[in-house]
Amino acid sequence: MDVADGEMKIEKEYDQGFRVEHEGDDHQGRLPESSKIKKKKQKMATRCDQQYTTPLPPPDLPIKFKKQIRALGGSDIALVIQKCLFKIDVSSGHNRLSIPFNQIRQTFLTPQETEFLNSGDNKKKCSEMEVMLIEPSLRRGTISLRKWEMKKASGSATSMYVLVGQWNSVAWRNTLREDETVQLWSFRINSKLCLALVKRKAKSNGYFIEF
Repeated sequence: MDVADGEMKIEKEYDQGFRVEHEGDDHQGRLPESSKIKKKKQKMATRCDQQYTTPLPPPDLPIKFKKQIRALGGSDIALVIQKCLFKIDVSSGHNRLSIPFNQIRQTFLTPQETEFLNSGDNKKKCSEMEVMLIEPSLRRGTISLRKWEMKKASGSATSMYVLVGQWNSVAWRNTLREDETVQLWSFRINSKLCLALVKRKAKSNGYFIEF
């Protein structure tokens, strides 16, 4: 499957995740179908954000990750994204973690890295960077970072970065599940980009604990 086909498959399954089916023809005393569909879509789309993100401030990087990063000579630690995992993030058929541009907390790439990732052609081959990844288990490995332009049926496009290549193995080793909250952190070792993935869980008092 080439990248374009993969994007079409992702878009199709993304749309299916928000599909609402209605049964029965008796609409007396009910909201118009368009209003009900809109409300249900909004509820599903914001489910994770309301539970795990704003207005709560993001928690700090756990101490055990900081110690490992320092032991490796790392610096410039920054939170890239905090997100709720959706079904396609942990689907073996997709093998990628999406990092939507509109959810990125702060710039984590240098201008040169951004230019390199922008140089790929989505229709043929995406440019990718091999980066070190510290997993929630603290296991170290490498993973590929790419930029995708996912085209929608409307003709518009959504830009995102994705972690691919070994993502299925990362998800399996760390028992990542739909609706779990994860954080992706960046850091540098001798100016080289590295990443750390952290699993989080929301508590009733509004704070986070680590899995």
